[in-house]
Amino acid sequence: MTTLQKTLKQVWTRDSSILLGGFFVAIFLIIYVWWPLAQEYLKYVNWNGAWWHYIDWLLLGIFGFMSATIISRANLKTDLWIVFVGICGGLAIESWGTQTNLWHYYTAERPPLWIIPAWPIASLSIDRITRLLDFFTTKVTKRHEGKIPFKFLHWLTFASFLSLMLVFAAPTFDKSYTWLSLGLCILLIVTPTDHRYALLTFIAGAALGYFLELWGTTRECWIYYTNQTPPLFAVLAHGMAAVAFWRAGLIVKLLAEKFKGPDLRSQRISNS
Repeated sequence: MTTLQKTLKQVWTRDSSILLGGFFVAIFLIIYVWWPLAQEYLKYVNWNGAWWHYIDWLLLGIFGFMSATIISRANLKTDLWIVFVGICGGLAIESWGTQTNLWHYYTAERPPLWIIPAWPIASLSIDRITRLLDFFTTKVTKRHEGKIPFKFLHWLTFASFLSLMLVFAAPTFDKSYTWLSLGLCILLIVTPTDHRYALLTFIAGAALGYFLELWGTTRECWIYYTNQTPPLFAVLAHGMAAVAFWRAGLIVKLLAEKFKGPDLRSQRISNS
């Protein structure tokens, strides 16, 4: 077996096909259920002329990148938790933003259900990016004997984000949704489990979030009350959301292991 074959075998796991198939099924269902939205987009394409000028290459690039990343080292045992947390977290975030009028979708739904599947897909992609960053920073940290100030960078980054969030969400301080969101962010910031991994997750989420927000706001799929395309807060908020999902995933898995514990012990006793 060649080196390339070994690498591909490590990247494309047994679960990669299942996860990629589920990804395409989700996309198909979104198009099928909300077919009028797809028709509205397709009618702008001049199929008898230079149709390639009408193709959304940014969307295709994002789609291709996320497809490639989510199949890398796929493991359904952990990925299903990421999907579950992504769906719940995405629904909560979209509810907060649309109910408080911080952003609006062109369909005027609050929130639109067709956007929710994008959150777990993005969460899987961010997980892969974070693991790659973790791999490289681990090597750099060892080379520099742990002198990289990840803890300082963590506090600087998250304190800056919180300040930006206070300014951006100020018009909605009369909404309970906003105070719940602020409280959750503060709790996540002051109770880190791993400064380095939290920082890397934030960076990965913000990096992918930039392209997602750039596409959504420039195509007027959604728009923020500031009319920026996109606002800096929205980009960095993807990083904060990624950290929240990661932390929530750890808690969910911990609770699941505790619930499974007694059953496993009882099985061992009965088998003995």
